[in-house]
Amino acid sequence: MSPPHNIFFFGTCLIDLFSPEAGLAAVELLERAGIQVIYPQDQSCCGQPAWNSGYRAEARQVIAAQLDLFPGEAPIVVPSASCAGMMRHHWPEAFEPGSEPARKAEAVAQRVVEWSDFLLRVVAPEWPRLNNPEPVVIHDSCSARREMSVAGQARALLEHLGVEVREPERAEECCGFGGSFSIKQADISGAMLNDKIEALSATGARILLSQDCGCLMHIGGGLRRQGRNLETRHLAEHLLALVKQAEGDEG
Repeated sequence: MSPPHNIFFFGTCLIDLFSPEAGLAAVELLERAGIQVIYPQDQSCCGQPAWNSGYRAEARQVIAAQLDLFPGEAPIVVPSASCAGMMRHHWPEAFEPGSEPARKAEAVAQRVVEWSDFLLRVVAPEWPRLNNPEPVVIHDSCSARREMSVAGQARALLEHLGVEVREPERAEECCGFGGSFSIKQADISGAMLNDKIEALSATGARILLSQDCGCLMHIGGGLRRQGRNLETRHLAEHLLALVKQAEGDEG
């Protein structure tokens, strides 16, 4: 698939506030493929925290304010399966069926693409391979697995570069974050987190990757508290470092 001339980039709140380097890496990998990245300055939250907490009117206001920020037909690339899922599946649900906002939301939703999925389909085949890169373990978020169906994309991107991806036990289980769930049901969330940490650590990998910053923050906090030797990174940051290394090796 030939890359489009340009795309819109939806940055997400967690990347903006806690992991800006992940957003910059995601953009750089697109730009290195010759894609013009458009970042609407008035974008904000996808509305998921309010939506999932039952504040539908407030979420609707957040969504409505952004429906005109992505004109035309260019893909809207989102470096988070969770936010992409909200935009793809729930933005149209936020408005009265048949209304103008609903039509706009549906038009936007149809163009939403999760970042790793987009990268795999239009960029990764051009990457050179590395010799003996360090093994990693992946945590695919629940949204990546169940809402956006992009759970295999991170592994495929890494394998393009020759990276060994180790599979933890019960990989399909939630890490326990779930946004406000981790606050409202802290004991259950903590137990789920401990199970996830044990499974990830048992792989022997020293680097944990994910497409979702929420999961990385949750798991990373648990790892630090337990003194585990497992570093968390957003997939985009790790891929950019590997691509630069591979291109250097090739030259």
